Amino acid sequence: MSRSERWFEDYTVGEVIRADGVTVSEAEILSFAFTYDPQPFHLDRLAAEASPYGGLIASGWQTGLLGFRMLLQAGLLGKGSMGSPGLDEIRWFKPVRPGDTLFGRASIEDKRESASKPDRGIVKMKYWIENQKGETVMSFFGTQMVLKRPQP
Repeated sequence: MSRSERWFEDYTVGEVIRADGVTVSEAEILSFAFTYDPQPFHLDRLAAEASPYGGLIASGWQTGLLGFRMLLQAGLLGKGSMGSPGLDEIRWFKPVRPGDTLFGRASIEDKRESASKPDRGIVKMKYWIENQKGETVMSFFGTQMVLKRPQP
């Protein structure tokens, strides 16, 4: 995956980035759960059927990571990305089940130059992950540190 030439100056408040869909398989759900989130409703079909969810569901963390990866592939962040100090208001609205197709969307909510580091800025984004029915399954806000374009 190549990193786009995207710097602080390239973000526009109000801009929306959309990502193509990815279909979640039962094998992916089980593998992620076994390694990272071994709760019965993510890992065991019979236990999941007896749970309030009525069947196997993906970990919420897996859902977030799938959405974030799609948005990275769509060009949300580029070479200027310096990481994030954190996420806010993480919400899971609907379970993700085997066979669901997820789509990512992010909007640029705000941006400002760093008060202490003149070579970078701060970009605030809102993320949504939706299923094939157009239902929001997860949302969160993220703050990203982004370098300014290098001067020649």
